[in-house]
Amino acid sequence: MKYVKQFLIIIGISLAGEILKYILPLPIPASIYGMAILFIALLTGIIKLKDVRETGKFLIEIMPLMFIPAGVGLMSSWGVLKPLLVPVSVITVVSLVVVMAAGGLVSQAVIRITRKKNGDNYDE
Repeated sequence: MKYVKQFLIIIGISLAGEILKYILPLPIPASIYGMAILFIALLTGIIKLKDVRETGKFLIEIMPLMFIPAGVGLMSSWGVLKPLLVPVSVITVVSLVVVMAAGGLVSQAVIRITRKKNGDNYDE
């Protein structure tokens, strides 16, 4: 019953995200709203981590299984996607490099700010 309760909590938050998607006129997916709600609820203590931990771990463990239908869909649409292979590959590589660079720069900035806040003045 513990897993059912935890799953219902996660589903309820997902439903709240879906409702927000239809109420707010922003181009944000419902899943992002749901994750933000869950994050805020966990930070504020409205939901305790122990109330969703096991089911969350289970959902993360089976996540690769969820990509199988998408992969099959790509394989069955190969005729349509073949002419777009080069542009999509270039866009993917460029965006990957940009995201990695931005993530690295943000991480370095956060580390510097944290060190200054803690009084550490050394760079490694």
